[in-house]
Amino acid sequence: MTSLTASTHRINASLDAVLAEARERYVAANPQSLAAHVTATAVMPGGNTRTVLFHTPFPLTMARGEGCRLWDADGHHYIDLLGEYTAGLYGHNNPTIRAAIDAALDGGWNLGGHGVMEAKLAREICHRFPGIDLVRFTNSGTEANLLAIATATAVTKRKRVMVFEGGYHGGVLYFAGGGIPINAPYDWLMAPYNDIAATIALIDAHAADIACIVVEPMQGSGGCIPAHPAFLQALRDAATRVGAILIFDEVMTSRHSAGGLQKRLGITPDMTTLGKYIGGGMSFGAFGGRADIMERFDPRRPDALPHAGTFNNNVLTMAAGFTGLSQLFTPDAAEALYQRGEAMRAQLNAIAAGTKMHWTGIGSMMCAHFTDNAAELRELLFLDMLQAGFYLARRGMIALSLEVGAPEIDGFAAAVSEFVATRLVGGR
Repeated sequence: MTSLTASTHRINASLDAVLAEARERYVAANPQSLAAHVTATAVMPGGNTRTVLFHTPFPLTMARGEGCRLWDADGHHYIDLLGEYTAGLYGHNNPTIRAAIDAALDGGWNLGGHGVMEAKLAREICHRFPGIDLVRFTNSGTEANLLAIATATAVTKRKRVMVFEGGYHGGVLYFAGGGIPINAPYDWLMAPYNDIAATIALIDAHAADIACIVVEPMQGSGGCIPAHPAFLQALRDAATRVGAILIFDEVMTSRHSAGGLQKRLGITPDMTTLGKYIGGGMSFGAFGGRADIMERFDPRRPDALPHAGTFNNNVLTMAAGFTGLSQLFTPDAAEALYQRGEAMRAQLNAIAAGTKMHWTGIGSMMCAHFTDNAAELRELLFLDMLQAGFYLARRGMIALSLEVGAPEIDGFAAAVSEFVATRLVGGR
């Protein structure tokens, strides 16, 4: 065995031991979450109905939330830095949104007709996003992306859909590792993210067949990897040239200004998909775009495209969404959150400088990456941060809510400093 191999073996053996200890600590500290998981496995596969929330040895069961804080089934308290994967922008139990929901409940729900709030929410969205002249609502970002793609194929009368390696556009639109067996059966054309030359070559080779190009201005589930502005502009130019519809999936990235990354970057797509926080924390999705595209859904037209959905305009989401956008996530609040996230990521990268850790992202979304032993170190980071009282995604992702302020960020920075000192420097 060479000295380098021996050194690597010692590092891995040490990391394995440290990780095993952290797992044992986690199991011992969370007996109620373990019991809840075991009970759930009797009626749900793996005790789970949302894959991203599962992790070994078992996931935490959360009991309640308030502001930027969470309590689990065992009574442990955490600062919530996950922000429900960007859906929890307003934190937990925001009183302004709670009042709007209570008022909506007082008027009854499942009314089976047009409501008083849906046009108000639609007007707010159209006003904010440069790429949305008209909008329609759905129940999730997955639905929004499926309908945007379906719209593009109907309008262009083409069938091929360009997506990008590492992209995620919903439960049946998953393109990490080449895709999954249950992806929607479209004619997918996979391109390399952020590679202008290779992507344009693919577009030119399939120009007559491409209905739409679907892209995240920053890949969220793919690790908070921003698209280069030049890459997005190249997609904008190529889509116009070949007659394809450019769709920005801003389900996650819409929080990066009052009008999303499209407004911040000054690059306007033909269609935009939304979800997450824009429904005020309720189930929500939306797709919108140029008037000439979206007018195809006008039921007064003889050739109208149908779009059903019992809960598209449900009173709770309409009330919560409009209240959140009009009263809480104002343009000033959006900019302040963006700058707070930018400063936080810079602070974390300064702490990690010279180590195998690095944080990527834009604004209030960021993700930890490691240059080697990535899977093990991400898990160790997750477990150590839980022990320190901070909740983030198992994969290292953070999405700040409006409720997270300087004290919480400074506390997390101190916990990461300890992790770097003991796990990446002193521990290695």
